[in-house]
Amino acid sequence: MAMRAARKLRRIPRFNSEAEEREFWETHDSVDYVDWSKARVVRFPNLQPSTATISLRLPQGMLEELKVLANQRDVPYQSLLKVFLAERLVRERTVRPRVSRRRAVAK
Repeated sequence: MAMRAARKLRRIPRFNSEAEEREFWETHDSVDYVDWSKARVVRFPNLQPSTATISLRLPQGMLEELKVLANQRDVPYQSLLKVFLAERLVRERTVRPRVSRRRAVAK
């Protein structure tokens, strides 16, 4: 078998924020910047997803119901609320096709 010529990789730019980096990788292919043939599998056992703190006003009755359900499952009510939201987001994505921002704004 013939050996493939080594491909010249581009230099990954420095980013000022995570948002700037995310925008870059949404429009660029990593194969131009990374030699994936040298990649190794690694595990990050203590890695936590980034979170944001929000303030949410709920009707008192809804909050009490949530706390009762959480108590029945022996979990914190905030954790149960996150599970409910995550399940609903999955359902919304599978039931409704994504609408582009332009179409959503135009309506």
